[in-house]
Amino acid sequence: MKSLIVMPTYNERENIREIVPEILKFNVTSCDDVIFHILIVDDNSPDGTAKVVEELSVKHPEVNILHRKEKSGLGSAYIEGFKWGLKKDYDLFFEMDADFSHNPKYLPDFLEKIKEYDLLIGSRYYQGRISVVNWDFKRVVLSNLANKYARMVTGVPVNDATAGFKCFKRKVLESIDLDKIYSQAYSFQVEMNWRCYKAGFKIGEIPIIFYERRHGESKLSASIIREGLWILWKMRLKR
Repeated sequence: MKSLIVMPTYNERENIREIVPEILKFNVTSCDDVIFHILIVDDNSPDGTAKVVEELSVKHPEVNILHRKEKSGLGSAYIEGFKWGLKKDYDLFFEMDADFSHNPKYLPDFLEKIKEYDLLIGSRYYQGRISVVNWDFKRVVLSNLANKYARMVTGVPVNDATAGFKCFKRKVLESIDLDKIYSQAYSFQVEMNWRCYKAGFKIGEIPIIFYERRHGESKLSASIIREGLWILWKMRLKR
């Protein structure tokens, strides 16, 4: 099976330098006969992220980069990455952060469980357990409440609605009109779950431990939170 990990980046030079080799280790050990390819979707990072990726791609043909002219949002970055991968005939499509909040060690677990599902989510709140490292109490409470609120408004029965560590089977992305996705920030994750659920695909979750980023700063902002609240009710009305 051809497996593509799509990673949007903006100022992730140090993280990219470290996480790409960690992922490629699985290709050496032949992880379930799946070779991981990586697509970095970079929004013209001023810190030189793209240059690091280009250097890595010279040594590792599994590493690719998609250059974008400006910072245009998480949702559109993933959509462009998915479209790129669909043209290249990949079978599995992963969403994964570049900052080590999503540990590559869970990739074999994804490969095993995706056989049973169409969309598999790496959940921080699996079966009610909270699994995050180096978050303060306020952030944990806010994230937990946001997920419960998203589940209530959209009706999608997942514990971690805003999770960004995911694996889609090809048929899921082929069936969704990616040009009609209207979320650009973190609400993109909720919308993709909702569209998969609405289309009748089987969604599952596996437990992960979510780690605070190693380098750089979080992209979360007040405007992103406002967009998420508005998008949730837009989905609710379309139900």
